[in-house]
Amino acid sequence: MQVQENISLKPYNTFGIEAGARHFTVLNNREQLAEITEWPGAKHIIGGGSNILLTRDVEGLTILNKLQGIEKIKEDAQHVWLKTASGEVWHQLVMYAISHGWAGIENLALIPGTVGAAPMQNIGAYGVEVKEVIEEVTCWHWEEQRYITLNNAQCRFGYRDSIFKHELKEKVFITDVLFRLNKQPVFNTSYGAISQELERMGATELSIKAIADAVIAIRTSKLPDPKVIGNAGSFFKNPSVSKLLYDELQNRFPGIPSYPINETHVKVPAGWLIEQCGLKGYTMGNTGVHEKQALVLVNKGNATGKEIWELSEKVLQTVQEQFGITLEREVQTW
Repeated sequence: MQVQENISLKPYNTFGIEAGARHFTVLNNREQLAEITEWPGAKHIIGGGSNILLTRDVEGLTILNKLQGIEKIKEDAQHVWLKTASGEVWHQLVMYAISHGWAGIENLALIPGTVGAAPMQNIGAYGVEVKEVIEEVTCWHWEEQRYITLNNAQCRFGYRDSIFKHELKEKVFITDVLFRLNKQPVFNTSYGAISQELERMGATELSIKAIADAVIAIRTSKLPDPKVIGNAGSFFKNPSVSKLLYDELQNRFPGIPSYPINETHVKVPAGWLIEQCGLKGYTMGNTGVHEKQALVLVNKGNATGKEIWELSEKVLQTVQEQFGITLEREVQTW
């Protein structure tokens, strides 16, 4: 294991925040895990750096995950099982599956980050959550110094949530995810603008590639490229509110959209709430709310993580004051 000292993390986070790592190493193979385990103090994992906000220099050991590999474990008439290393780029896995005609993750195209973040966040988009195709998650347990495998139920998936954010937070490192993909696709085009985009593209035949192409076009049109302007994609979760509160809000705001969750709760788009507060395109110092997508906070220059955090606080407070709804941050803060 090669450990470097006082390394800039600016190239490793999509916000482009300047922060330092006291100690830094690159994980290229599983054999290094035993040695890394012996390192004293806290351990911090960076994959694609697309879901973190660095508000300070990072003490302990920062580990850049570069574990690679996609392996077909088994298949039957309906499904194929892919064991995928956590350092693989998520979008590349989506494209790999599409190239082989395996369905289930095409709606999740162009989500930034690595495979290891997928179960942790239970990433989702356009009516699909990754929990629907995850069979198992394999982790290295730092304290027990052994691998553990959790099945889908044990991962305790929720909306942008999992056990890896709670009981197992900082206790395990996800090394592999086993996905069960479908040989016969079940197309999901009802959420968002997929159907309209397919029509605009002149797609005459529905396929997983056509859906992925539509998703990519939509995301590209709405979300800023981190290579152009620093951001971490959607900064806030869509809140769940009671139908009672929603009915009250609907009287005050007749156009308020919602998506059903169950008999008692609905989901309200956080972007809509932020936009109604007049914050879309809002600038505060070196930071701002993106002018095309109010869910996205951006680094307009040399913003610090603290500045972006303060902007997120303003968004939270403004939405709370106007709607009585408490937003949650989706991005992890270090």
